[in-house]
Amino acid sequence: MDKLIWLIPVLPLAGFIINGLGRNTLSKGIIGAIGSLLVLASFGISVATFFQVKSTGVPVNVNLFDWISVGDFHIQMAFLVDQLSSIMLLIITGVGFLIHLYSVGYMHDDAGFGKFFAYLNLFVFFMLLLVMGSNYVVMFIGWEGVGLCSYLLIGFWYTNPSYADAAKKAFIMNRIGDLGFLLGIFLLMDQFGSVAYADIFPKAVGAVSHGAPIVLITMLLFVGAVGKSAQLPLFTWLPDAMAGPTPVSALIHAATMVTAGIYMIARSNILFTLAPTTMEVISIVGLATAAFAALIALTQTDIKKVLAYSTVSQLGYMFLGLGVGAYTGAFFHVLTHAFFKALLFLGAGSVIHAMSGEQDMRKMGGLKGKIKTTFITMLVGTIAIAGIPPFSGFFSKDEILAAAFAHSTIFYVVGVITAGLTSFYMFRMMYLTFWGKFRGTHEQEYHLHESPANMTIPLIILAVLSAIAGAIGVPAVLGGHHELGAFLAPVFEGSTKLLGEHELSHSTEWILMGTSVLIALAAMGYAYSKYVSGSSVPVSDEEERPALVNLSYNKFYIDELYDKIIRKPLDALSTFLYRVVEKMGIDGFVNGLGQGTMDTSKGLRLLQTGNVGFYIFMMVVGIIGILIYSLVKI
Repeated sequence: MDKLIWLIPVLPLAGFIINGLGRNTLSKGIIGAIGSLLVLASFGISVATFFQVKSTGVPVNVNLFDWISVGDFHIQMAFLVDQLSSIMLLIITGVGFLIHLYSVGYMHDDAGFGKFFAYLNLFVFFMLLLVMGSNYVVMFIGWEGVGLCSYLLIGFWYTNPSYADAAKKAFIMNRIGDLGFLLGIFLLMDQFGSVAYADIFPKAVGAVSHGAPIVLITMLLFVGAVGKSAQLPLFTWLPDAMAGPTPVSALIHAATMVTAGIYMIARSNILFTLAPTTMEVISIVGLATAAFAALIALTQTDIKKVLAYSTVSQLGYMFLGLGVGAYTGAFFHVLTHAFFKALLFLGAGSVIHAMSGEQDMRKMGGLKGKIKTTFITMLVGTIAIAGIPPFSGFFSKDEILAAAFAHSTIFYVVGVITAGLTSFYMFRMMYLTFWGKFRGTHEQEYHLHESPANMTIPLIILAVLSAIAGAIGVPAVLGGHHELGAFLAPVFEGSTKLLGEHELSHSTEWILMGTSVLIALAAMGYAYSKYVSGSSVPVSDEEERPALVNLSYNKFYIDELYDKIIRKPLDALSTFLYRVVEKMGIDGFVNGLGQGTMDTSKGLRLLQTGNVGFYIFMMVVGIIGILIYSLVKI
């Protein structure tokens, strides 16, 4: 497979070029087929590569060419496919293909159909570049590329000013994190003389005595991860990114791009293990993000906003896992989350499709009998994300919570309470959407219909994966063998040796699992009693809410706070710099020199009269002046 590795990213790139150039000439059928089938072909090669890595245990290294050479410093355009990146390739191309297939039906009537598929293909290319790169520079190119594609796709319907603003917000907030990532790469170059993983990671183990540089490097890399993976305080761009079409939400903001930060830390695990201070910061930020986003999701009424804040919260769980050293658990949750969150977003898109574009859950209800396939598949995804066995989310979330318990009881308590909140707001979404009486208009009710097959087939596949994917990580306490942990062991080998084993007794694990499941079931039951038995519906925006509910519904006014303490002061500073420093100071000085020269030349020009007598007079004056100067000098 070594000779075909380069085709994995190049095939989607070819789709971008073909669909981009032919967006106005090719038919929608051809565009959809090209965009989808090229990603499917990339998936096929990724599967073959995965099995090669699995069977041999040897990573695939491909050096394409020497990209940058400065003296003894070289940066290769090279790919590395090992246990970690091979799984990411399956997620990106596999889930990516399903989302492309779904988009054929979802975007069929959109005037920008060809452009949309070109952007999707370009995104897949850059995401593949990010995970396949064998050094930080190639990763950074992919990192910036997915940021660009995110901007293009979030603002796809750019004629709507609020959507365009959401795209700009995502782009700017990601640039903040990207600066930290870039500075971290520069420090890696300075510290280790290379950007290649194969050079840096072995040297890092020997640099354990030089803790300060490692801490600074990992902190800067973490800043990059915070921006890309929407953690506190740079999380507000992701909920606003729901302005993009629903397939965009599923592909970029659930399954792939937002997990780039987790992938980067997992790839750099040995560096972070050598920086316990950074690990603690990651744990705290991740846990705070998980809890904070869950509190906001409790009261949201837009079905996509609920899922958006859920994504932020689940990403927080992944960072908690990374911070407590559960690298396998965190990556396990990346895998399961890709399935059930892509499913939930695509299911929400199917609901919106059936509701003629309506996203407000207060205007839904009673849909389970109208769109049965969407209902059943979304129910599977909801059970999975709530952490109820035997669905996939239970196993991955339980592994993170167990590691959190081994690290800190407080971390576990906050984490398991957040898991309860997750169960509540997800089942609240389901009950408001699918149970009770229909609350929409008569016209919406008349047009209610299940989505076409090219939209429901991806839902069914993702539902199956959401249900069974946990089987690859069944813990020993349940009589299983953690196949994912065994497969990823070579990637995390160095960190495992340094961190040591912190195994819990089986009785403790049973108690922890039982507690999390009981809390999830209790939250589900409470949501049922409130929204089904009690027929409760969130009040309209015009009505008054309790203070805490209002605080959550308005997202704790974080955007307003950022607007007041960051945007407005920066606007005031920029206005001052423009009007006073630039216009009056710099421009005033430069313009003053020009004006002074012009005024002086105008005065001197008056001396040029053309009168010969005047010139003779001036010569005499000059001679007299020279004589006087000569006499004074003597």
